[in-house]
Amino acid sequence: MTFQGVVFKNKLLQALSDEDGLLLLPRFETVSLALRQPLETAHQRIAAVYFLESGLASVVASKYGGSTVEVGLIGCDGMTGTSLTQHDTESPFDCFVQMEGSAMRISADDLFSAMSQSVSLSKLFIRYTRSLGVQTTYTALASAQIKIEERLARWILMVHDRMDDNSFFVTHEFLGMMLGVQRPGVTIALQTLELKHLIGSHRGEVLVKDRTGLINLTKGTYGPSEDEYERLTGIQLSKSRLFPRDDTPLCRSA
Repeated sequence: MTFQGVVFKNKLLQALSDEDGLLLLPRFETVSLALRQPLETAHQRIAAVYFLESGLASVVASKYGGSTVEVGLIGCDGMTGTSLTQHDTESPFDCFVQMEGSAMRISADDLFSAMSQSVSLSKLFIRYTRSLGVQTTYTALASAQIKIEERLARWILMVHDRMDDNSFFVTHEFLGMMLGVQRPGVTIALQTLELKHLIGSHRGEVLVKDRTGLINLTKGTYGPSEDEYERLTGIQLSKSRLFPRDDTPLCRSA
């Protein structure tokens, strides 16, 4: 979508009406996103909102004592600062750049002002916030119900949906945080997916080889949140519509 010669690459911004796009455009600045750059800090006032055009950001929960785990993933499908859409000024989570890229940045005050002037703009951003909450819920379900390599398959699919290429770079350190396991667990999970010929992995690069196979491995935990994103925003997210069902019991036997 082009507004006064500016091409939005973020899917939310692409979905805006001409009126809403022109309402936001003067308030935006294009910024580069560096690896590990903080976009939000837990329990601190949100100063700016980032609409990612490339790269990825992780929403991270921390417990007392310092250990962390990824609870949300944001790419060109979304925005940071979702607390603002619910009239809150801070988040209980950290958000930082996981893969470098670029974004359209707007101050929190300017976003509030624009939302107050447009019901349709406010509605879209609130609906996206709802979809991110659904994503977080299914991440919790996956963490509780499926194996490490199956959770890794789901995460790879989610990253793949938000990238232009079939490969991306990620550190074992970050994968450990995402999966909530130590480095040896990450290595075993990657090797398992490689042995199944679902991915290639070398020196931090992950290559998606068999997307359908990855989807089947997720036991139905990939798909529901993607469907909800598309239902709520009207924007297609996933690169595949093959979402398998899983008829195994939700509760594991003792």
